[in-house]
Amino acid sequence: MKPEAYAAFTEALIRNLSADPRVIGLIAAGSMAQTDHAPDVWSDHDFWIVTVPGAQEHFRTVFDWLPDSARLVLAFRETQHGLKLLYDTGHLIEYAVFDEAEMDVVRINSYRLLIDRANLAGRLAALQARTVSEAARRAEQSDSYLFGQFLTNLLVGVGRHARGEHLSGHDFVRRQAIGHLLPLLVKYIPTDRPGLLDNLDPLRRFEFAFPALGEQLDAALALDTPSAADALLDIADSALRAHLADYPAAAVAAVRGTIALAAAE
Repeated sequence: MKPEAYAAFTEALIRNLSADPRVIGLIAAGSMAQTDHAPDVWSDHDFWIVTVPGAQEHFRTVFDWLPDSARLVLAFRETQHGLKLLYDTGHLIEYAVFDEAEMDVVRINSYRLLIDRANLAGRLAALQARTVSEAARRAEQSDSYLFGQFLTNLLVGVGRHARGEHLSGHDFVRRQAIGHLLPLLVKYIPTDRPGLLDNLDPLRRFEFAFPALGEQLDAALALDTPSAADALLDIADSALRAHLADYPAAAVAAVRGTIALAAAE
């Protein structure tokens, strides 16, 4: 969706929901919030609706309040409160509906309050602060835990690949291993754009904050599974060996040997 069409959709959404007295809040999230980055042609609309008690399910099951609702081609419930909807243009809508009592389940980082009929600003600021605090606690996972998980995920992944379990091996190397590696890279590698990083998802905008490193990781993940594991290990070794106390060099060598065996299968 082009930026002008994206903005027009947002404005139509605000008008439609403002006209319904059951709606007491509309909160834009992600790119739609336009706090850290502007939406581009690939951005979806990501938002939360806050309603008076009892009205939530209407907005989860009836879609005529959405702009161009006749062009929807897919709608399904993703969570108790949230849905994903797809237009015939390929534009994606992700939204959730709460009353005020249900808002405690929200985890929120970047947001913009578009409709506020219930003094929600303070409540949202508190939810954002809680989200930041929870993310900080997750970030307190020890270096040994994160690097150990990274190494053992690589080990299990290449073993399963060699056994013929290619899908499982793919998952361990390209999802689980990198999920434990990125927090360490973020912790120790400097960037002049830390505000671009997402405290809920370490993969989001990583390459914008670390362009060269992001390019290396992306190239590594494009390789076959044993080669990808070996390339990720090279990146981790180069970036982290000097930073981690009690760096497990012998364990790195053992995993590298197993990767070589898997590659020879």
